[in-house]
Amino acid sequence: MTKTSAFPIVSPPAPEKRPVSDTHHGITRTDDYAWLRADNWQEMFRDPSLLDAGIRAELEAENAYQSKLMADTVELQKQLFKEMKGRIKEDDSSVPMKDGPYAYGSSFKLGGQQPRYFRMPRDGGVEQILLDGDAEAEGKAYFRLGGVDHSADHRKLLWAFDDKGSEFYTLRVRDLAAGKELADQIPDTGGSGVWNAGDDGFFYTRLDPNHRPSKVLFHTLGGSPEDDRLIYEETDPGFFMDVGGTRSNEWIMIGINDHETSEYRLLSASDPFAEPKLVSPREVGLQYDLEEGGDIFFILTNADGAKDFKIMTAPASDPVRANWQELVPHEPGRLILSVIGFRDHMVRLERKEGLPRIVVHDRDSGEEHHLSLDEEAFSLGLSGSYEYDTEIMRFSYSSMTTPAQVFDYNMRTRERVLLKTQEVPSGHDPDHYVTRRLMAPAADGELVPISLLHHRDTPLDGSAPCLLYGYGSYGITVPAAFNTNWFSLVDRGFVFAIAHVRGGKDKGYGWYDDGKRENKMNTFTDFIAVARHLVLERYTAHDRIIAQGGSAGGMLMGAIANMAPESFGGIVAEVPFVDVLTTMLDASLPLTPPEWPEWGNPIASADDYRTIAAYSPYDNVAALDYPPILALAGLTDPRVTYWEPAKWVARLRERKIGSNPVLFKINMDSGHAGASGRFSRLEEIAYTYAFALKVAGKAHLVEHNLLS
Repeated sequence: MTKTSAFPIVSPPAPEKRPVSDTHHGITRTDDYAWLRADNWQEMFRDPSLLDAGIRAELEAENAYQSKLMADTVELQKQLFKEMKGRIKEDDSSVPMKDGPYAYGSSFKLGGQQPRYFRMPRDGGVEQILLDGDAEAEGKAYFRLGGVDHSADHRKLLWAFDDKGSEFYTLRVRDLAAGKELADQIPDTGGSGVWNAGDDGFFYTRLDPNHRPSKVLFHTLGGSPEDDRLIYEETDPGFFMDVGGTRSNEWIMIGINDHETSEYRLLSASDPFAEPKLVSPREVGLQYDLEEGGDIFFILTNADGAKDFKIMTAPASDPVRANWQELVPHEPGRLILSVIGFRDHMVRLERKEGLPRIVVHDRDSGEEHHLSLDEEAFSLGLSGSYEYDTEIMRFSYSSMTTPAQVFDYNMRTRERVLLKTQEVPSGHDPDHYVTRRLMAPAADGELVPISLLHHRDTPLDGSAPCLLYGYGSYGITVPAAFNTNWFSLVDRGFVFAIAHVRGGKDKGYGWYDDGKRENKMNTFTDFIAVARHLVLERYTAHDRIIAQGGSAGGMLMGAIANMAPESFGGIVAEVPFVDVLTTMLDASLPLTPPEWPEWGNPIASADDYRTIAAYSPYDNVAALDYPPILALAGLTDPRVTYWEPAKWVARLRERKIGSNPVLFKINMDSGHAGASGRFSRLEEIAYTYAFALKVAGKAHLVEHNLLS
C-alpha cells in the first residue's frame, strides 16, 4: 500500500532556525526551534491575543498546510461527525442521585454543547435547572465547566468555569432560590471548592502564576477574595494539592501528592479557622488515601511494602500513622484502586488478573462478597453515593461491545437494579461485533494485554487496517469501555486495539514501576511488541497500523516513531509530550517539578539526564523514513505546551527522509482537553479518524459500509 499517493504534494512550512544551546552534565545540545516558545507564556495563557505575531504566523501556516493536505476529506469528516453525533442521545440525562430531599443529575438539551445541572424531588417530580452550561458559554470561543457542588442546606451552588482553555478556573456561587449569582467571584482556582459545615463559606485551591495549586484558602460568603483566609500553603513546587470534603460534612481534607508520595492534613468542616492536623508526614514512596467511616477513617496505603495496596483503619479523632490497624491485607497481584465508606459497609474497587471487580465488606460481620461479570474484557466504575447512611451504592459497567449500564446495588440484600442503559439512537447490535483479550509477548518475556474490537465480518487475514491506541504513564489504566466513536472505524473494516503497556497499572502496581524512570523504555518496546503480535496473528499488517496516543501517550507516539517507523502505517499524536528533556530541565514550567518522580530529574542527576535523552522524541528525531504523522495541540494548554509539538514537527520535516508528510493542527481557542463543547470535540475526532482512513486507503468509504 503506497502512502505517498494519499496526500497531495504541497510545500510544508519551514520555520527558520535560531540555534540556542544548553549544557548539562558536560553534554551540550542545540535547539534550532526554541524560539517557538513564547517568552510571555504565562500571560498568553490568560490572554491568547498576547501571542507574539511571528509565532502566531507560524502556527497559522501549519493550520493552512494541514488544511490543504486534508481538503479531500472534508465530506468524509462531515459524514463521520454525522455518524458519531447520531450515536449520541442528544437530550441524554444522567440518573439522578439522591441526597436528602432532592436527587441531583446532569443532562443535555437537543443541540446543546454543554451540560445542564438539575435537581428534582427525591422520589421523582419536576426538574429544576440549577445551571445551564450552554447559557453560560454563549458568545465564548471556549468554555468548560469545572466542579459543580451544592451546599448541604441545598440553597446554594458552587461552580467553576474556564473560558480560555488555560485551566485557570473562576469560582462562582449561585443562590438557587433566586437563580442568580452572588457577588462572590474567585479567579485563578484549581476548578472546584468544598463547603464548610455551616454553608456560609468554602475552601478552594489558588493557582500561582506557574499554574501550581500552592495555597488552600477559605472564602466567607460576601467577603472580598483579597481577605480570604490562608489555611495551608505548600512551598514545595514538586507537589500537587487539592481540597475535598466528606459526604457526612464532618471533615475537610487537604491532599498533597506527587506521583509516588502523599500526605493529608485534616480539619473539622465546622471549624474553618482551625489549624489543619497532619495525618502522616510525607515520606518518599509512601502513598495513602483517606475515606470517611464515621468514627474511623479507612486508609488505602502501600505502607510496609504493600506494593498493590492494603486497607487500614484509624480512629477519626487521631488518625496518625501509629494508630493504623490492618483491615484488608496486602495480596500481591490484587491492586486495590479505591475505597468508599458507608455506615454499615465498605466497598472497594480492585483489579486482579487485569480485570476490575467490586468487593463489598460488611463492617459488622467482616463478610465480603464481590460482583461478578462475564465478558473477556470490560470496564467497571464505582459511582458511590452522595449519602453516607445508606445501603445503596451505584456502579457502572460496559465493554467494548456493550453500551454503558448504570446500576443501583443494595449492599445488604445484594439486589441489583438496572437504572439505565446507554442509548445509541442510530442503532447498535452487540452481536455484530467481537471483543477479545489477547496477550503479546514482550522482548523480555512479559505478556502485554491487548483489548480488541472488530466487526464480526472483518476478514482476519492481515488485510484489515488497525487503530492501535496506547498511553502507558502515571499508572493510568485505559479501560476496555464502550465508546460509540470507535464504530465509525470498526464499521469500515478497522480493528480497534488498546495496548495495555507498562507504565499503567493494568497488571498491578509493578506494571507501573516497570514502565517509569529508568524502566521507561519498556513502555515503548511493549507497544511495538503489540503491533508485531497483531501482525503475527493476522489481525492486520504493519503498513495498515495507525498508532494513536495523547499527552504522555503522545510521547509514546514520538518514541515509537523513532524506534520502529517501519512498524506503522501512520501515527496520530494528540497534545504530545515530545520535548521531554527540555521540559524536565525547566523548573519554571507548570508541571515540571511534580513530574520528576515519574521521569527523573535531569537537572540533579546525570543518569536521569541520559535516561530521558535516550528516548525523548524531539532529541531522537533522525534521518528515517517516517510514516505520515499527525500532531494536534491547543494554544493555551498548560500541561503540554503548544511549542513541544510545534518544535517536533519542524525537526521531523528537517531531518526525515522519504516523502510522507508531517501535519500539525493547532486549535487556537483551546487547551489540553481540546474543544470544549461535546459536538466540537466530535469534529476534532472526525478529523483524526479521516486522517486514519486516508492513510489506510479507506477514505473513499464515506458511508460506513464494511463490504465496500
